[in-house]
Amino acid sequence: MRVIAGTYRGLRLRTLKGGNLRPTSDQLRETLFDVLGPSIAGATFLDAYAGSGAVGLEALSRGARQVVFIEHHRAAAELIRQNLAALQVDSGFHLLTCAVLTGLERLEQQGTCFDFVFLDPPYQEIREYHHTLRQLARGTLLLPSSLVVAEHLRHVQLEEVYGSLHRTRLLRHGDAQLAFYRLPPA
Repeated sequence: MRVIAGTYRGLRLRTLKGGNLRPTSDQLRETLFDVLGPSIAGATFLDAYAGSGAVGLEALSRGARQVVFIEHHRAAAELIRQNLAALQVDSGFHLLTCAVLTGLERLEQQGTCFDFVFLDPPYQEIREYHHTLRQLARGTLLLPSSLVVAEHLRHVQLEEVYGSLHRTRLLRHGDAQLAFYRLPPA
C-alpha cells in the first residue's frame, strides 16, 4: 500500500497482518481522490473507521489543511501513528482513539466542521453505516457544501436518504462501492 499522489507520493504505508484490517485499495483511493479533485487542498477531512489511516494520509498528501482520524482499535490507532511518523507528518492532524459515534459527539462539542467525511466501517458491521450516517445527518459537523463518502461492499444497499443527507452518486469498483451523500441545497 502506498500514497498515490501529492507531497508523500509513492511512500509506502504499513498495514496490520491478517484479516483484522481491510485497507482501502490503492485503486479505490485513486478513484475517490480523482472525484474529489483539487477541492481537497485546504479542506478539513474526517477519516472515520480509519484503519491504517491511508485515506486520511492521502488527503494530507494532497493538501488537506486538517485531517481527523477516528479509530477505535488500539493496534490500528498505533499503526496510524507509525504511518504518520514514517511520513514525518507532525501537524495538520488529530487522532481520536474511540468509537466513531463517541468521536463524532466530541467533535461536535468542539464546534468542528468538515468539508469531507470518509467512512469505512468493517464491511460486516452494516449497522455502523446506518448509525454513523444518521448521526452525521442530524449533527453539526457538516457544512452546506460538505461531502460524505461511505465505502461499502457492492451487494450492501445503503439507504438513499439518511435524515437530511441524500445520496448523490454511487461508484462501483470491483467488490466495493463508494456512496456519496450531500445535504440538500439551501
